[in-house]
Amino acid sequence: MKPVQEWLKDISFLHLISFEKILASVILIIGLMFLQKMIQKMLEARASKIEKIFEWKKLSRYILGIIGIFLFLRIWFQGFDDLLTFFGIVSAGIAIALKDFVANIVGWIFIISRNPFNVGDRIQVGDISGDVVDIRLFQFTLLEIGNWVDSDQSTGRLYHIPNSRVLQIPQANYTQSFKYIWNEISCYITFESNFEKGKKKIEKILNKVAVPMIEGAEEEFHEAQKKFLIFHGTLTPKVYIKVADNGVQLISRYLVPARKRRDSEDQIWHLLLKEFQKAPDIAFAYPTTRFYNSPDSQPVKIPV
Repeated sequence: MKPVQEWLKDISFLHLISFEKILASVILIIGLMFLQKMIQKMLEARASKIEKIFEWKKLSRYILGIIGIFLFLRIWFQGFDDLLTFFGIVSAGIAIALKDFVANIVGWIFIISRNPFNVGDRIQVGDISGDVVDIRLFQFTLLEIGNWVDSDQSTGRLYHIPNSRVLQIPQANYTQSFKYIWNEISCYITFESNFEKGKKKIEKILNKVAVPMIEGAEEEFHEAQKKFLIFHGTLTPKVYIKVADNGVQLISRYLVPARKRRDSEDQIWHLLLKEFQKAPDIAFAYPTTRFYNSPDSQPVKIPV
């Protein structure tokens, strides 16, 4: 009967293991970690912008990771035939067990090559909206906005989304090329109110609050048209009038930077309430119920 040592030697993979290879692998890992730290310190000392430091740190990690994988394979598989055998065995397992990882890598390649969004952009993926704070090999991270918080402000939660999702569901980008969005505010006044006067007051408020926020928007929009086939009419604010069930609806439509929607609404409502309080011929409308009591009506008996 063969001793245990002889049986171990017959196992095909164990003949690849040696103390020298293990030691070389450990030295390689430590060396790459040390090199990464040195690169980070050098970047922090020379780069001035935080965004640039962040991008170069990530790029250096990817480059060192690729170099590390190549050197690791060189240590453990010396010959070309060994490499072919290794990749043949591993590729079959990857196709079945690691399909999600492969899909995430493909998604990452799509993100960095097609740029549907970058770090700093405000996007929506499915039902999740937020600011992109990180893009990695397998996932990207959003700082969530909205949800239980009104008007697109941050909730403080981080969403980690697999890169493969960009190949499966649509994404909306709030800030790519053109950093403005259209916002609407509606208010209701009674049918007896002076709606023409109310409209003029709102137009005056929009010109005071919204117009200064979009300085340079026209030039930025023309630059965006070089990348996307989009058209627009005027970028100036406008007030629309619509008859509703409970009164006259005044709809304010204006352009605003994507991250200033709530601030603009706060300023507009503050001024609008003050202006309407000064006008005795303008009154806000709200859902009401009217009861008419006829003299000839008889009380209704409700059976118990």
